Amino acid sequence: MTTAAALTVDQAHARLHELTVIDVRAPGEYAAGHLPGAHNIPLDHLDTALPALRTAAGRGELLVVCASGARSAEACRRLAGHGIPASGLTGGTNAWREHGHTTHGDTGTRARWAMERQVRLAAGSLVLTGLLAGQRWGAARWLSAGVAGGLVFSALTDTCGMARILAKLPHNRPEATALDATLAALAG
Repeated sequence: MTTAAALTVDQAHARLHELTVIDVRAPGEYAAGHLPGAHNIPLDHLDTALPALRTAAGRGELLVVCASGARSAEACRRLAGHGIPASGLTGGTNAWREHGHTTHGDTGTRARWAMERQVRLAAGSLVLTGLLAGQRWGAARWLSAGVAGGLVFSALTDTCGMARILAKLPHNRPEATALDATLAALAG
């Protein structure tokens, strides 16, 4: 049950041709831009993908990526718990882009929002709703307090419950056929 050390952007870029890249972000985030050749398996579908990932890991090293590295670190821990070694990408796709490397993604006109942006919109909307509704009904301010507490907890633990909830929305879910195709490609 070992997890390989995280790779820096430069290390991953130099070895990209020999790595199997697994992007654990939501499909909308993945479509907005991902590492060349990356396969999208959202974090909440990781358990379903274990057999295919075990097969892929038997053929070579897995590199798990997300936006910043938090979700990929969680994925690497979970994979290690199932005896599947994987490395994370230090800094995630954000660092990849900051180093000037290209990403592949949807060139369609539909705008895709990163999960972080979706969380900011939802949290801000809930806080504002709580404050405005609190003008008429004082107890509504507890909504704002709850969201604030959740944001503090999120920062302290480097987890995000709101992102987990938002990931379940239809535009953040993979189409069954897309996930099945990804799993078949990895298992084959």
